[in-house]
Amino acid sequence: MKLQSIALSTLLALCGSITLAEDAPTPETAAPVSSEAASQRFSQREDVKAFIDEMVTQYGFDRAQLEAQFDRIVLKPHVLEILDRPSTSRPYYEFRPNFVNATRIRNGVAWWHEHAKTIAAVSEHYHVDPEYLVAILGVETMWGEDAGSFRVMDALSTIAFNYPRRADYFRKELREFLLLAREENQDPFSFKGSYAGAMGMPQFMPSSYRAYAQAWDGNAHRDIWRNPGDTLASIANYFSEHGWTAGTPLVARAQVQGADFAPLVDDKFNLHYKVSELAPFGVTPAKPLSDDPLAVLAPLDTAPGTTDYWLGYNNFVVITRYNHSTLYAMAVHELAQAIKAAYLDPSLLPPAPHAKKVKKKHLRMAGG
Repeated sequence: MKLQSIALSTLLALCGSITLAEDAPTPETAAPVSSEAASQRFSQREDVKAFIDEMVTQYGFDRAQLEAQFDRIVLKPHVLEILDRPSTSRPYYEFRPNFVNATRIRNGVAWWHEHAKTIAAVSEHYHVDPEYLVAILGVETMWGEDAGSFRVMDALSTIAFNYPRRADYFRKELREFLLLAREENQDPFSFKGSYAGAMGMPQFMPSSYRAYAQAWDGNAHRDIWRNPGDTLASIANYFSEHGWTAGTPLVARAQVQGADFAPLVDDKFNLHYKVSELAPFGVTPAKPLSDDPLAVLAPLDTAPGTTDYWLGYNNFVVITRYNHSTLYAMAVHELAQAIKAAYLDPSLLPPAPHAKKVKKKHLRMAGG
């Protein structure tokens, strides 16, 4: 979950409760890490001292231990540059191919087969459709292959104290992270994650880990880094707690007329209107619907100069809680549908990408 909910992939915002995804900051919002600041003990910066005071007085942390930990921080200025150009600021036709492609479909089907029993059990327990559990892991980390190599303590501290635009959010996440490490009885510097501090296979932000992570296997440790059961149950619990309704459609194509629909686009993350109530805004379903669910309007640029409009239902909005981006939600949906189709019907599995042929150079041996 990239940066909003967890996680912020895909932010930010992804991402639930990371909102970097579709809200790209301007470069001047990042505070440069000066050489003077770099030479100072990090724990003695005024803003860091205030944070340590809070952790000591409100949460009972040991001051000397925290100061020693903050003096071990290695600031990552490049992280601030990444935050200024989140991937979901691109149009959908550029965003989609990175996540909905033959490699991810094939890998998703293979991962589903490998963990079929666990996926089925988690899906039934939490009432969350299995294809979305599989797909969101594919979008986030390629099923754990790319879960991030940053020390979470370094990443969160860099942003919390050097990126004013998001300082409040990331200081909250840093606080949650330190509480998490204490609860798990782990060294804070042992946790690895994304550039924004999102952790594990599902890329949960620390607050999401503390609120939603599950120990599916029944032990006390919620391992979202290596344990597929814990990971799947954690995602399913997140979806369930945010109102997922199993077996219901996520989207339908929409038609728009005029310009009165603009306020709906500005409020595309909140369900206020039933589909029938969108007509006065110039929005109607492309095909007749059998019911009248609540829906948002999501425009997606599918080609240069071409925008498609979609009605996003409850579960679509739930995915935007995981990562605050309609691009992200649609990519998860499309990947989920493609993986499910190929899982149920192997003839739909896309062919494996051809390996690039390497031209061999014919070298003359010395003396030959």
